[in-house]
Amino acid sequence: MSADCVFCKIVNKDLPAEIIYEDEDVMAFLDISPVNKGHSLVIPKEHFENSLETPDDTLVKMIKVVKKVVIAVKDATNAEGINIGVNNGKAAGQMIFHTHWHVIPRYTGDGKKIWDSGQYESDEEAGKYARDIRAKL
Repeated sequence: MSADCVFCKIVNKDLPAEIIYEDEDVMAFLDISPVNKGHSLVIPKEHFENSLETPDDTLVKMIKVVKKVVIAVKDATNAEGINIGVNNGKAAGQMIFHTHWHVIPRYTGDGKKIWDSGQYESDEEAGKYARDIRAKL
């Protein structure tokens, strides 16, 4: 646990939250600044800065809970779709540095946008990125 972390304080029940799921390792609760109503966060109870630093076994536990939460949120909100979002690092929009995954109910015409699309300048440029990424796997 991190003494400064808002999510650790929620896990410890030092801060209030609308908890929608909890087991030994994972917790889910409503986001206090929802993109759409029902927007939820799934976190590991143990503190890790982001998903890249979270052990694989914890990530497996989390994704199983994410699936349960997605189904429940979709049914409870009559959402037409669901976004599952993970921001890793400040540049990616991460604001709370405790691993968390967003479950966001979506509706046709809700006016919400996730990101802008771009394009590669050429097939050669795309190929270079693909080669560089494959080399790191």
